[in-house]
Amino acid sequence: MENNFKSGFITIIGRPNVGKSTFLNRVIGQKIAIMSDKPQTTRNKIQGVLTQDDAQYVFIDTPGIHKPKHRLGDFMVKLAENTLNEVDAILFMINAEEGYGKGDQYILDLLQKVKNPVFLIINKIDLIHPDELFPIIELYKDKCDFEEIIPISALQGNNVNHLLDILKKHLPEGPQYYPADQVTDHPERFIMSELIREKVLQLTREEIPHSIAVVIENIEKRDSDAVFIQATIVTERKTQKGILIGKQGSMLKNIGKGARKDIEALLGTKVFLELWVKVQKDWRNKQSQLQEFGFRNDEY
Repeated sequence: MENNFKSGFITIIGRPNVGKSTFLNRVIGQKIAIMSDKPQTTRNKIQGVLTQDDAQYVFIDTPGIHKPKHRLGDFMVKLAENTLNEVDAILFMINAEEGYGKGDQYILDLLQKVKNPVFLIINKIDLIHPDELFPIIELYKDKCDFEEIIPISALQGNNVNHLLDILKKHLPEGPQYYPADQVTDHPERFIMSELIREKVLQLTREEIPHSIAVVIENIEKRDSDAVFIQATIVTERKTQKGILIGKQGSMLKNIGKGARKDIEALLGTKVFLELWVKVQKDWRNKQSQLQEFGFRNDEY
């Protein structure tokens, strides 16, 4: 390792659905944060680690900042806001296609109070005409003292390497916090539950909003070639349970099929996945349930 090795923590903040998780997965090179076209997909701080010969970036993908509607929402927003003073750099990501909104101003007001360098990341530039980019830059550049403004496409990878080069210049000299081959600080059990939840969000569309949680009940390696996983999808209403199971179990089967492929890619081995659905009424407003599902007050 070189003497001038650089390392640092970088938080990604922004309104829901601006592409934070897509960016994190692009940078890391594999899926560690789930993706959905629904807002507020990310619920916890997802930490992704990128190690190069001369630097280590520790990215924190935060839940999108939004107006909370329940205790889970409170948890998500406080989690995002509290990362601002714990990091070496802040990426404020916006959606080029959506433009400025009230949610952005709320975040901008928060950013006025931080001392860390803030970079404006204009994501999804592949969805707009190049002529539309300059007015967006002009609109935002006077709203905050940004270190730099960088347009990217996280989905296609446009300008992402350029962004990494710029970030490296601003990282302090420091140690390598994680082994070079480690890409996240979350245990595999957490990633598995998120991959299952992603398939629920993708397959049920508007029928099942964000009222589900996934609990990995058991992981067992019964032979050298396969891992057996049992998981429960928790929802708030009986009608949602029916939708999740589907006619003759068809929906649950499709959720399991899609999640199993992603979990096999994560583990690098054959996986047998068994899913159940359980109703726990209004769990998002019950502190004991939130703690049971991994949303603990001491994380903020």
